[in-house]
Amino acid sequence: MRFSLVDRIVALEAGKSVQAVKNLSIAEEYLADHFPGFPVMPGVLMVETLVQAGAWLMRYTEDFRYSTILMKSAKAVKFNNFVSPGKTLHVTCNVIKQSPEEYTFKASGTVDGTSAVSARLVLQQFNLADNNPDLAGSDERRIEKMRELFSAVWRPEGSTTAS
Repeated sequence: MRFSLVDRIVALEAGKSVQAVKNLSIAEEYLADHFPGFPVMPGVLMVETLVQAGAWLMRYTEDFRYSTILMKSAKAVKFNNFVSPGKTLHVTCNVIKQSPEEYTFKASGTVDGTSAVSARLVLQQFNLADNNPDLAGSDERRIEKMRELFSAVWRPEGSTTAS
């Protein structure tokens, strides 16, 4: 199952920062089990939302040059509040270090202006073909799919969409 946890990117500055939102709906299946009678977004998915926002910034900054972005580490993770259905998790990721292979972010999420989650994340980027040239086609398909998804979550101010 694929969890797309960034509903919309609200601000994006290449190589510097991204701001995004995740609107939590009662319709999300995992809420039935986490927890019955007290549905809240699991902490691991709060962190994954931070990771996905950071990954969108990396793709945008690198002009979608890499097919794969993975979390290498999460440090100083703090959970400070719940995200319940009907609430919006506002995410900010700021680049604090960058190399050709990885980015380090200071990431945080708030709900109604109150801290919900924070972490220092290291994300690694690469192409599958770097280790196996036969996977170049897979890289191309993955990059194209990410470009399509990106156009759904990021609409720069002043852009228009076809009706």
